[in-house]
Amino acid sequence: MTTLNTFFPASRRRAHLGMWLFVAGLALAPLLIGPSGGNYWIRVVDFALLYIMLALGLNIVVGFTGLLDMGFIAFYAIGAYLAALLSSPHLTTQFPQLLQYFPQGLHLSVIIIVPLAALLAASFGILLGAPTLRLRGDYLAIVTLGFGEIIRILMRNLDRPVNITNGPKGISGIDPASLFGLRFSGMHQWFGVRVSSLYLYYYLFAALILLIMFICIRLQHSRIGRAWTAIREDEEAARTMGINTRDFKLLAFAMGAAFGGIAGAMFAAFQGFVSPESFSLQESIAVLAMVVLGGMGHIPGVILGALLLSALPEFLRSSTGPLQQALFGQVIIDPEIIRQLFYGLALILVMLFRPAGLWPTRHHGEKHP
Repeated sequence: MTTLNTFFPASRRRAHLGMWLFVAGLALAPLLIGPSGGNYWIRVVDFALLYIMLALGLNIVVGFTGLLDMGFIAFYAIGAYLAALLSSPHLTTQFPQLLQYFPQGLHLSVIIIVPLAALLAASFGILLGAPTLRLRGDYLAIVTLGFGEIIRILMRNLDRPVNITNGPKGISGIDPASLFGLRFSGMHQWFGVRVSSLYLYYYLFAALILLIMFICIRLQHSRIGRAWTAIREDEEAARTMGINTRDFKLLAFAMGAAFGGIAGAMFAAFQGFVSPESFSLQESIAVLAMVVLGGMGHIPGVILGALLLSALPEFLRSSTGPLQQALFGQVIIDPEIIRQLFYGLALILVMLFRPAGLWPTRHHGEKHP
């Protein structure tokens, strides 16, 4: 007798159930966190969602394809600076001739900026991937690390002879996101309930994460995803089997970079300010640690790693100070030092006892006799 189990295997049912639980948790999280933690923790969660976007993008390159990218934060910077230039008075101030065409200044909608940021970042991803196709491992890591530093230094010094990025001072006055006439700034009141713009950004970021997850899942289970897996496991064998490794690796760089560019555009709109200091090597390492900690190539694991490494340090920062006050009557050790200590210790312990990550794929999590 034909049953539902015939058409929907247990693994697929579990995946669908997990997805719906994740969507429900994503929808309810600010309603649970806001009343107890206030706007500070809503802001922390908003940044955690930005890191999830970055981790999902890097996971395509590192997790799906097995290419070690140490300069991924460069695409974040590219998306952020593009959004800053297209939605702030900076360009019209530096180039008065633009006022003839944009008398009110450049204030493009986020609906236009996000696709442009994805396209520009993807183009730079291809530029990075093209000369590094023959490199793997440490050599690729060094090249990508250099690329990330070049972009940061370029943003820092591109204020002369023509001031494009405003150098180390950064670009301020960036317009907040706006969708269908709804401006993501200040307070809004609906049906007698006051809602902060932090909540609006949260749900905007959550919607983008669901879209990125959908694309990643479809890619992972497609012919493209299987080709990436073959390249990750053995590139020479994949080439022997007729896989065009060049094109698939470039596609991985482009797709990952596009998601990084989207996250950067959202960061600029959310912060209202960008500067080169926001895109340091430490940020690249942090995003890579999120992917490795959660489980490379496993989308739920990557999300878990991003949440832990973005939100847990903030929890330690805010709790260790009051805890020392309660125990010793004064703050003996700077909470920032304790935060970094626990951060590093947690990574060491995970790599020792869970080298495949906290939530690896079933293949990587299996124990072989």
